Amino acid sequence: MRKHLILVGGGHAHMMTLENIGKFVEKGFKVTVIGPSFYHYYSGMGPGMLGGTYNPDDIRFATRDVVQKQGGIFVKDKVLRIDPVKKEVYTETGHAFAYDVLSFNAGSYVPMAPDMEKSGNIYSVKPIEKLMEASENLKALFAEKKIIVAIVGGGPSSAEIAGNTWQLAKKLKGHMPEIRIFAGKKFMARFPENVRSRIRSSLVKRGIHIIETGYASDIRPDKIILDSGETFPADFIFMALGVKPSTIFEASGLPMGPDKGLLVNQYLQSIQYPEIFGGGDCIYFRDQPLDKVGVYAVRQNPVLLHNLMAALEGKTLKPFDPGPEYLLIFNLGGGLGVLKKKQLVFGGRLAFIIKDYIDTQFMKKFQAIEKA
Repeated sequence: MRKHLILVGGGHAHMMTLENIGKFVEKGFKVTVIGPSFYHYYSGMGPGMLGGTYNPDDIRFATRDVVQKQGGIFVKDKVLRIDPVKKEVYTETGHAFAYDVLSFNAGSYVPMAPDMEKSGNIYSVKPIEKLMEASENLKALFAEKKIIVAIVGGGPSSAEIAGNTWQLAKKLKGHMPEIRIFAGKKFMARFPENVRSRIRSSLVKRGIHIIETGYASDIRPDKIILDSGETFPADFIFMALGVKPSTIFEASGLPMGPDKGLLVNQYLQSIQYPEIFGGGDCIYFRDQPLDKVGVYAVRQNPVLLHNLMAALEGKTLKPFDPGPEYLLIFNLGGGLGVLKKKQLVFGGRLAFIIKDYIDTQFMKKFQAIEKA
């Protein structure tokens, strides 16, 4: 029997492995990729897609096509759990897949109560497919009447969604909405003041309200109720409360970090099951907890590629080095951004131009794999 490598998810941390599936196949290994969609969307360009800067085609990677043309197998399904003793993966459709080596790039999600998901006007900011749906619904609403758009959450995602909702309305030249960010007690709390003030200023200048008088205690389709007792009407709601790793690891009884992400060592390898690896938002890196930003997934690419092949071949693994402080750029809509790299902070059009260039070059690089 050939050894079987299973990749759960076709996200950023698996990009180089996806690009090299042909090499695994040439060495006699079977490769299966399991993912919920034929495409992988780049979350860093999601707000820009919401605002109409990008089309969905601009920000996606054709995972299925890349896998299949190299001799791999693509399965459109959702992994619910695994049995690490039997070395089996179980999916939503009831299928089981046996593996020799397994790697997770299963991403993260925004927790939402089931009744919110069914409401029709409350949207999580992830997965990106939800933003695509929200964008279409907002276009129809902006053409019809003036509405109130509420964004629940006080972090970078809420800032980017607010700015790009404003941009979408501006581009459509319809009714401009009232946009409110419900930021708890402090907007962009984990960032230094020189970053916070630039982002706040950019949004407030465009009439976006930032509310910091309390946390949302009750969210209904037509209103936001804060723990302070204040009540605010809403016609359309985005949930941007921060992300949590995939629920697969908890359901599988795997060792987890405090955020319930897969607990991995310096080799991006499960601390208990050496044939299990992972990268991106779904892991908790034991040596140094990492922010949930795409740059770490990108840096994990070559290490995962090497270690997955090494695990199949019985060779030496390479450690992952998170690297230096990363460049952070926020897309605030309207062609504006805020950039931070170490002590350097500035805002305006140049910040957005730099982000746009980096993001589009990144996507072109991996979309080129589709045509190779």
